[in-house]
Amino acid sequence: MASDSNMDREMILADFQACTGIDNIAEAITLLELNNWDLVAAINGVIPQENGILQSNFSSEATQTGPYGPHSQSEATAPTPSAPPPSESELASASASASSSLPSSSSPAFCPVQPSRHIVERQSRMLNFHVEYRQRSIEVVLEEASTVGDIKTILETELQVPVSKMQLKGWKSGDVSDSTVLRSLHLPKNNSLYVLTPDIAPSASTSQSSSAQQGLSNQNYLLVISHREAQRDYNLNFPASKTIQEVKRNISDLTNIPVRHQQWDGWPASASDDSMTLAVSGISFPCHHLTVCRRSSSALTVDQTDECTDVHMVSDSEGDDFEDAPEFGVDESEIFGMGSSTCRKSPMMPENSENEGDALLHFTAEFSRRYGDCHPVFYIGTLEAASQEAFYGKARDRKLLAIYLHNDESVLSNVFCSQMMCADSVVSYLSQNFITWAWDVSKEANKARLLTMCTRHFGSVVAQTIRMYKTDQFPLLLIVMGKRTSNEVLNVIQGNTTVDELMMRLMGAMEIFTAQQQEDIKDEDEREARELVKREQDEAYRLSLEADRKKREAQEREEAEQVRQERIKKEQEEEREAIRLSLEQALPPEPKEEGEEPISKLRIRTPSGEFLERRFLGSCKLQVLFDFVASKGYPSDEFKLLTTFPRRNITQLDPAWNLLEAKLFPQETLFLEAKE
Repeated sequence: MASDSNMDREMILADFQACTGIDNIAEAITLLELNNWDLVAAINGVIPQENGILQSNFSSEATQTGPYGPHSQSEATAPTPSAPPPSESELASASASASSSLPSSSSPAFCPVQPSRHIVERQSRMLNFHVEYRQRSIEVVLEEASTVGDIKTILETELQVPVSKMQLKGWKSGDVSDSTVLRSLHLPKNNSLYVLTPDIAPSASTSQSSSAQQGLSNQNYLLVISHREAQRDYNLNFPASKTIQEVKRNISDLTNIPVRHQQWDGWPASASDDSMTLAVSGISFPCHHLTVCRRSSSALTVDQTDECTDVHMVSDSEGDDFEDAPEFGVDESEIFGMGSSTCRKSPMMPENSENEGDALLHFTAEFSRRYGDCHPVFYIGTLEAASQEAFYGKARDRKLLAIYLHNDESVLSNVFCSQMMCADSVVSYLSQNFITWAWDVSKEANKARLLTMCTRHFGSVVAQTIRMYKTDQFPLLLIVMGKRTSNEVLNVIQGNTTVDELMMRLMGAMEIFTAQQQEDIKDEDEREARELVKREQDEAYRLSLEADRKKREAQEREEAEQVRQERIKKEQEEEREAIRLSLEQALPPEPKEEGEEPISKLRIRTPSGEFLERRFLGSCKLQVLFDFVASKGYPSDEFKLLTTFPRRNITQLDPAWNLLEAKLFPQETLFLEAKE
C-alpha cells in the first residue's frame, strides 16, 4: 500500500510540475502538501484564475474532446456569461481528462505543457524557419496550422523560383508533401531548412561554388575535437558526406556524453542544422578544430523548460537520441526528473547480501545503469574500512566521509541522483575532498544492517538520527568528520535540495573540517618534532655508546698488543741470554800472560763507553773473538767490530782467520758500532 501511495504521489508531482512549469522539486512538494496533494487545488493556487485550468465554464466542444483535443480556437465555443460555474465532479473530470491527455513521463520526444495554453485559448504557435538557398538566407514566420506549401509559396515570391521546381529539405521527419500541416510534424520553435533546385542551372559564381563543394564532397575532413573535461584530443577523419548529427553520435560513443547533453564550440554559424553534411557546413578544409563538453545541469534545466512550451515540441537533437538514452545508463523517465519505481528492473542493492563489498559493487553498477557513469566514486568496502581510509591516516591526507543513503520508495530519489549526485560540480567536489560510501535502505533488512553498522562505528545517536527521517525525506547524505576521541556527524543533507544548496552545505562542512585539520596538522607536526628530537637524542646516545665501545676495544687491543710485544721481547731476551751463556761457556779459557804461546791482548770499547779486555792466543780464530763479544751482549749480526787506525771492519773478515793473520797481535784496541 505504501508503494502504491508513493506511485500516486509521483504521478501527482509529475502532473503538477508539467502544468505549472515549476522545476524546483522541493517547492513543488511544499505546494502540494499545503493542498493535501489535491492536484486541482494546487494548480489553481499557482496559476491565476483568469489563465488557470478552471477558468469559467468549459465549452461543449472542449468537454467532448478533452482539453488536449484536436479542435482549434475557431472550433471552440466561447463560454456563455450566464452559465453556472462547474461542479466539483466536472472539475475532477476536467482534471482527470487533462492528466490523461498529458504525455507519459517516459515518453522521450514530448514534454508536458501548461493547460492554460490549450484548454481555453488554443492559440496557434508561431514557428520560425531559417531557409538557405545557395548564397541567400530567408527568414519565414508562420503559424503551425499552416502547410509546407505555404512556406514554398512565400519562398517563391522571395527567390523567384517556381514551387514545382523547388525541393524543401532539412525536415527532421524526412521528406514531406506540400499539403502536410506543420503541427503534425511536431516542430520546435526555431527550424533550419534549405532549398534545392536541381532543374535550375546555377549562375557562374554559384556554379563555381557548387563545383568546389562537389570536389570537397569526395574528400575527408580531419576534425580535431577537444574533450574539455577529460583534457583529451581526438583526431578523427570523416568523409565529407558525413552529417553533423553522425559526428555528434560518434563523439557520444567516445566520451559517454549523450548528444542532447553535448555543448559544442567551433561550429561555424552556417552549420545550424545537424542534418547538414560536413561538405556544406562551412567548416575549414582539410582540418577543423572543435571543442565539446557536457552541458551543465543549470543549462539542461533551462533547455528543458524552453522545450516544454508545447506538447509537440521536440528536443534540439533528433528523436532517436532519446530512444538511445538507456544505452547511456539514463532511464527515459529520468530525462525530465520524474522517474517511477515501477520502471526499475532490479534493486539498488540485493537484500541480505553477506559481503558488503559485493553489495556496494552491485550498488555502483545499478547506479551507473540508471543515472550514467558521471557520478561520485563510491568506496567499495566496509563502512569500517571507509572510516579508516578517511579518518586515520596522516592529518594532511585525511578527508571527510560522505555516507549516501538511497531509498527507492522516496519520490525524491531519482531527481536527487540524476540532478544532484550526477552534477559535474558535485562529482568533482566529492571526489577531491570526500570518501563517499553508499548504502540502500529500501529494504528493511538492509536498513537494519546499516543501523547496526552506524551504532558500532559512530554511536547510537547517529543511528537514532537516521531512524527519525521518514521515507519521503530520503535520500540522505551524511557528512561525518573524524575527531581524536570520536566521530562527529557535521551535516545531514536531505533529498529536497538544489545543487547550489548542496554545494554550499558541502563547502560549509569542508570549512569546519579544514579548520580542524589545520589544528590536527599543527599537533601532528609538533608531535613529530618532539619525536624527531627524541630520535636524534637516542641516536646521539647510541653513537656515544658505540664510540665508547670502540675506544674500549681499541684500548684493550693496545694493551693486548703491548703484552704480546713484551712477551716477545722477553722471549727474545731470554733467547739471547741463553745464546750468550752458551757462547760464554763455549769460550776457551783465557790464557795466562807467562804462557809459551804468543798472547794477543785486546781492548774493546762498547757503545756505552765501557771497555772489555781479554787475552787471546795468537792462534785463536776470529770466531772466538766474535763469540766473546756476543757473550757480552753484542752479537755480530747487530754490531760490527772496527779497528781505530787504520779503520777496518773486522766482522767482514773470514772468521777462520787467526788473530795473527788479522794483524791483531800483540795488542789492539777495537770498538763496537751498531749496524744500520
